[in-house]
Amino acid sequence: MVEIKTDAALESMREAGRVVANILRATREVAAVGVTLRELDEVAREVLREAGASSPFLGYRPTFAPTPFPATICTSVNDAIVHGVPDGYRLRDGDLLGVDCGATLDGWTGDAATSFVVGTPRPEDAALLRTAEAALAAGIAAARTGGRLGDISHAIGRTTRAAGYGIPAGFGGHGIGRRMHEDPDVPNEGRPHRGFPLRQGLTLAIEPMLLAGGGDAFHTAPDGWTLRTTDGRRAAHVEHTVALTDEGPWILTAP
Repeated sequence: MVEIKTDAALESMREAGRVVANILRATREVAAVGVTLRELDEVAREVLREAGASSPFLGYRPTFAPTPFPATICTSVNDAIVHGVPDGYRLRDGDLLGVDCGATLDGWTGDAATSFVVGTPRPEDAALLRTAEAALAAGIAAARTGGRLGDISHAIGRTTRAAGYGIPAGFGGHGIGRRMHEDPDVPNEGRPHRGFPLRQGLTLAIEPMLLAGGGDAFHTAPDGWTLRTTDGRRAAHVEHTVALTDEGPWILTAP
């Protein structure tokens, strides 16, 4: 069931979105060569604590997961696409790091992700990140009342495929509100003018995932959570929580 949010609910979601933006800012500032992924998770925990918010990631267990998620953020390095579990891995120069996080505040949730290079970027990684951001921007631009959900999916897929990148099937964005994952699903590829009607008050987490090798194949790591590219090539993941309004899309997780 899709819940259409009131103006008051959107304002509350914006406050949760500010916490998410602060987590992404804080973890990016700390991420450096030699820093562990677990230390980044500790930074996120502190931001949540100071805001009086909680993590919708911690303890989350979807049907595919063998165990509840043990951390407050996901940290995905290099060939990890999404759902990486923060551990003792120390970041190295040139690592491509994706950080995905959420925050629940006063009963409402925000969810966003960013990807960036630690230290010196390789040209091919810079191109991958530019395309990921372009795909996210295209998806958000298509999130307009009067359209259809397929417009968003098509915009993301067209931008990604035109640059020669792959898309992991079955993983994409989602509705969001009182819970992190709500209806409807937001695929990263689709046909325009099809699917759920886009209405004022609809809130979506729009999240492109790009595979540098151009193929779509991936597998789940032994931890039961981390998705990795099958060919070992790098991946990028970016995301914002967006509210649809008659004035245009409102990015609730913007800084």
